Amino acid sequence: MPDQVPYHYAVGRRKTAVATVRLVPGNGLVIVNGKPADEYFRRATLEYLVHQPMQAAGLTTRYNAVVKVIGGGQSGQAGAVRHAIARALVKSDEGLRVPMRREGFLTHDPPAKERKKYGLKRARKAPQYTKR
Repeated sequence: MPDQVPYHYAVGRRKTAVATVRLVPGNGLVIVNGKPADEYFRRATLEYLVHQPMQAAGLTTRYNAVVKVIGGGQSGQAGAVRHAIARALVKSDEGLRVPMRREGFLTHDPPAKERKKYGLKRARKAPQYTKR
């Protein structure tokens, strides 16, 4: 069996997006679904979101993150990737739990769009009331 590279694995979720990440020793690359993070997300804010946990931990050049993400939209996927990377970093070094928790990276943020109810125009907006 060939030499296996040690890695740290974690799952992150946001809205309806689910991201699985493998942190492997490297130089700070984040590969999302086979593409670099800047090419996959294309928005600087989303790319920044993905890199936040590594920057907060000061490990931007220590690990590469290989990510597979499914479901949701781009914003939800970026949040799921951030959650997964933060959880994997905590698995690699338990001392990072407090700073990651303080920054809010370990909190699963589930709220998705509320469903529309019958008799209403949207989830909560009612038709205009007419007195006469």
